Amino acid sequence: MEYSTQISVIVPAHNAEKYAAQCLENLLYQTYKNLEIIVVDDDSTDNTAQIIQKYPVKYIHQKNSGVAVARNAGIDAATGEYIHFMDVDDLINLEFYEKMIQAAVDTQSDMACCSFVFERFPNQTQKIEHRFLVSIIEDKLLATNVCNYGACWKYLFKRSFLKEKNLYFEAGRLAQDRIFSIQAVFYANKIVSAPEAVYFYKNRTDSITLKRKVSFIKKRHQDRQHAVQFQIDFARQNHFSLDKTLNQQHWQYKLLGLPVVTKRIYHAGKIRWYFFNIPVFQKKEIDL
Repeated sequence: MEYSTQISVIVPAHNAEKYAAQCLENLLYQTYKNLEIIVVDDDSTDNTAQIIQKYPVKYIHQKNSGVAVARNAGIDAATGEYIHFMDVDDLINLEFYEKMIQAAVDTQSDMACCSFVFERFPNQTQKIEHRFLVSIIEDKLLATNVCNYGACWKYLFKRSFLKEKNLYFEAGRLAQDRIFSIQAVFYANKIVSAPEAVYFYKNRTDSITLKRKVSFIKKRHQDRQHAVQFQIDFARQNHFSLDKTLNQQHWQYKLLGLPVVTKRIYHAGKIRWYFFNIPVFQKKEIDL
């Protein structure tokens, strides 16, 4: 296809010297060439800046303010007709942008949605088998599973749409994807799937999501609670029901190959524990 529609790819980076080169080469070797690559360096203290500036990208440096502020800076700096948010330690297949932009432009959709592979929890991988086009809120929620998994890197967004709806990420919060994405899905005129576009959510031992510091774990829990409550309040304000049909997360602890303890998060606010597959405890953190 012709490379007439520009995509701005926003890549926040903080102390990412191990991954920056691979990420940027992954982008530069895409089959779709009309990309504006914007790397927002969140005040890295390693060699991230030196590595990034070897590549033909738009480089932005900011004081250490977090990924939400970095993404917002990318939105303001973007000039492409569409925007994609890429995490610096992840990967995409080489036809990713070709398939995403073709789906979005052909259907004049505000958003396109990809398949993804979740390396850490393979059971949460979401493979889209067919092309779909949805415009009714209930169908958009179900098709994207945004109530249960709000990652913003699943989507290609029309930039004028984000600007019109004034959609930005909440600064200082973890899990800000959930707040951003559910609003985008609600407001989008149409959402189209791109089954052959695949995002690889990598399992990195130094990822922010795997930090084990007690204070960080506490903040992560609080921010997830905040995001879940936002989803509930937003749904009530806009008169729709959150989709509860898909499990959000599922953990198992096994002994000699047998599942002893299983934890399932069924939807926003509902957690159930199983002992030898028998439900023994349920917790509702937030009333729906």
